[in-house]
Parts: sequence; structure tokens; C-alpha cells
Amino acid sequence: MNKVLNFDTGFVWSMRLMALLVIGLVVAVGYVLVQGSSEAFQKFGLSFITGREWDPIMGSYGSLPFIVGSLLTAFLALLISIPFSMSIALYLGEFANKGKISAIFTSLVELLAGIPSVIYGFWALFYLVPVVRWIQERLDIPPIGVGIFSAALILAIMIIPFSASIAREVIRMVPVGLKEAAYALGATRLEVIKDVVLPVGKSGIFAGIMLALGRALGETMAVTMVIGNNNIMPDSLFSPANTIASLLANEFAEADSSLYVSSLVGLGLVLFVMTALINFLGKMLIRRLSK
Repeated sequence: MNKVLNFDTGFVWSMRLMALLVIGLVVAVGYVLVQGSSEAFQKFGLSFITGREWDPIMGSYGSLPFIVGSLLTAFLALLISIPFSMSIALYLGEFANKGKISAIFTSLVELLAGIPSVIYGFWALFYLVPVVRWIQERLDIPPIGVGIFSAALILAIMIIPFSASIAREVIRMVPVGLKEAAYALGATRLEVIKDVVLPVGKSGIFAGIMLALGRALGETMAVTMVIGNNNIMPDSLFSPANTIASLLANEFAEADSSLYVSSLVGLGLVLFVMTALINFLGKMLIRRLSK
């Protein structure tokens, strides 16, 4: 009995220690970002967030174009990916949840999640960008190919496995008794999915979508290769632009002054805060959906 109690006590304390380590890591990252960006915020103040001009030669640093570029690409990718991820999740979780076909498709989805982002970037550069260029020609738009739309497309492909995998597991966890009760009352399969499966699993499905959004906001390499790397405010979905992550990847090694470095670290802080706010809002929505 004493051994069991000692094991339980030790397990609880180890979990508390791990939680404190995680909290300490978040605080340490936040401290480094705040400390490193203090020079930029002291010099520019709020205009660092609202400014539209990023010109290291003239010493002007405004991050609004990159904030807009990050949000546009991430949310557009999310909108594109949701129909595909939900279709995959429903098929693997409800229609083909057992057997060889399910195992093959599940393995393929997991393989997509494990492909390095640079591989996605190469594929998008050689195959996806020409398709976008063809679409732009048909729409009488300058056929640049690279831009926000191309970046959103490759991001959508990259985040589909994350939301689809979580939604699939949530759908499989819906109690069989609920579905059988609905069938016994004369519900069709579509009605069972619409009125039982999705309402019961909506909080878990939404959690997977928020995880995919976080992945889209922080993606760097694939976006850098196809977004066009233009440091101006985008005026359309086909405009070349930049995200915070892609700008950091492109310019951090070239920073030659303390203000330049501080401004880049400030962009990292902005991305950190954006991600934290989206996660916080997502958790609030998940709690409401759970109720």
C-alpha cells in the first residue's frame, strides 16, 4: 500500500515539475523576445505595428504588411483545407474505419504530415506555381505565379494531415450506442453524421483545426519559396507578399545594425503574441462548443 502511495506521490510531483518546466520555457522565450525587441519598440512605439514601410537602408521598420501577409495566408489556407480534411476524417472515421483500405489511407495521411516543408516548397515551385500562373492568365492578371494564393495553397496541403488526423480520431471516439440509437429511430447515415457524429465531436474537431492554424502561421520554408518575398502591403490574393516567418528567414542573417536585429526580434515577438492570442481564443471557443 505504501509503495502504491509513494508511486502516486512521485508521479504527481514529476507531472508538476514538467508543468513548471513548460511554463518556465514559455516565460524564458517571451523574456528573450521582449528584451531583444526593446530598442525597436522604444524608437518606433506603436508605429512598429501599424507602419507599412520596411526599409533597412533608411532605418524604417513597419511590420503591418507582414502581419497582414501572415494572417491572409494562414486563414486562406485554413478555409481551403477544411473541406478536404473533414472529408478525409469522415471517410476514415466513419466509412472505412477498419481494414486494409483504412490502413493504407491512414499511412498516406501520416506520410503527408511527415514530409519536410522544403520538399513541399520545391514541389510548389515547379508544379503549383505554373498552375497558378495559368489561372492568372485566364483572369487577366499579371502571370507572376508566386504570391499569397500560391503560399495559401501549399499551406493548405501541408496542414490537411494535422486537422484530418485529429478529426478522424475524434469521430472514431463517438459512442457507438448514440449512432445505433439514431439508426433505430430511422435516421439515415447522412443524418447520423450531421446530427450525432459532428455535434458530439465538434470540440475535438475544432481543436484540430486550431492546431492546423498554428502550424500555418509559423510555417517558414515552403512559404518563403512561393510567396514572392515582397515587403509591401498586399493589395490582392495574388500579390507577392511576405509573412513574418519568411521575412525572418530571409533577412535575419543580413541584419547589420542593432536596430535592424531588434526590429526582426520584434517581429518574432509579434508572431509569438499572435499565436498565443489565437490559441487563447481557440480554447475559449472549444469550451463553449463543449458546453
